[in-house]
Parts: sequence; structure tokens; C-alpha cells
Amino acid sequence: MTRWTISSGSKFEELAGYSRAVVDGEWIFISGTAGYDPASSAFPDSVEDQTRQSLKTIRETLEKAGAALADIVTVRVYLADRADVMAVSTILGQTFSDPRPTNTTIICGFPVEEIKVEIEVTALKRSRI
Repeated sequence: MTRWTISSGSKFEELAGYSRAVVDGEWIFISGTAGYDPASSAFPDSVEDQTRQSLKTIRETLEKAGAALADIVTVRVYLADRADVMAVSTILGQTFSDPRPTNTTIICGFPVEEIKVEIEVTALKRSRI
């Protein structure tokens, strides 16, 4: 098996010594991904827009690894405010279909106050028939 990494070019990857993703054989481990929008160089105001942006970044990272959202087996959601659980859960419910991944949601703080949500995933590439 070959292990390789994917970088998003974030200054935090270099600062904290991590990769956006590690691909190890058929497994893909994606770091916690906040909803930062590189087009606007900012975090969107709403938790819904941050969630969608986070999922977009995750989808693009999976594509670089030769996988797709359907290959995700585990989702970990980190939220700054428990009041956002339903809004984020609704978007996740619209994003994933059977077989749905496992999910753990944690309420926590973030080093940047604008961050409302961060999503971390593990994926296993499935055979493409």
C-alpha cells in the first residue's frame, strides 16, 4: 500500500503540521474542514453556508483521491453552537444516501470565532463497476 497526502494550501496546514487528507491504500482520512470560502477569503455568515462550503471542500479533496462523497463511512461534526445541530443535520441528510455514513456530533469551541462548523470524514474507496 502507498500512503500519500493532499494539501489544500492552507497556511494552517504548514503551521500545525497536518495535511488536508491522508490517502492510505483505499482509505482516505480528511482533516476537520471548516466552511472557509477561498473565493471570498472569508467564512460565510450562516452555519448552512459554512456547512455547504465544508462539504464542497471535502468533495473536491475526495475527487483528488479518486473517491466521492458516497465513499464516506464516518462523519464527525464539530459545532460551536448546539442551536445549529438541526440546520447542519438537515444538510447532511440531503447530502448522504444509503448506505449512510456513521455520524458523531460534538459541541465545542474553535480558535477562530467566525467558524461555526467543522466536518471531518473517513472514506473507503468502493469498487467502481
